[in-house]
Amino acid sequence: QAQVVESGGGLALVGGSLTLSCVASGFADRINSIGWYRQVSQKQRELVATISSDGTTNYAEFVKGRFTIARDTTKNTVVYLQMSDLQSEAKAVYYCNVNARRTTKGWGKSLNSRDYDTWGQGTQVTVSQ
Repeated sequence: QAQVVESGGGLALVGGSLTLSCVASGFADRINSIGWYRQVSQKQRELVATISSDGTTNYAEFVKGRFTIARDTTKNTVVYLQMSDLQSEAKAVYYCNVNARRTTKGWGKSLNSRDYDTWGQGTQVTVSQ
């Protein structure tokens, strides 16, 4: 069974650092990308950073230069988010997202593909003075 588990959240001081970890397991389908999103209170969940299967990274403007997303060097289903120079607005629940592609056989020799998302439970990040 596919599962996404985040860890590493907690309390950091303004200007400090935290590293979040995401472990994706049990995926029988091809993983397109793994990413981090965050949600503040009642606001909409927003993109923080993603890393694709080919290593391409994408960052939200508000974290460029301060956050880094990277895959584990030995396990490409483990992804880290290194957060530095944390500011109070970084306080949020951070969610890991796995976007995967399921391919099934269609008529004759055709193939049908469908992308889907699997989310973790989230990890709280709090930043204080």
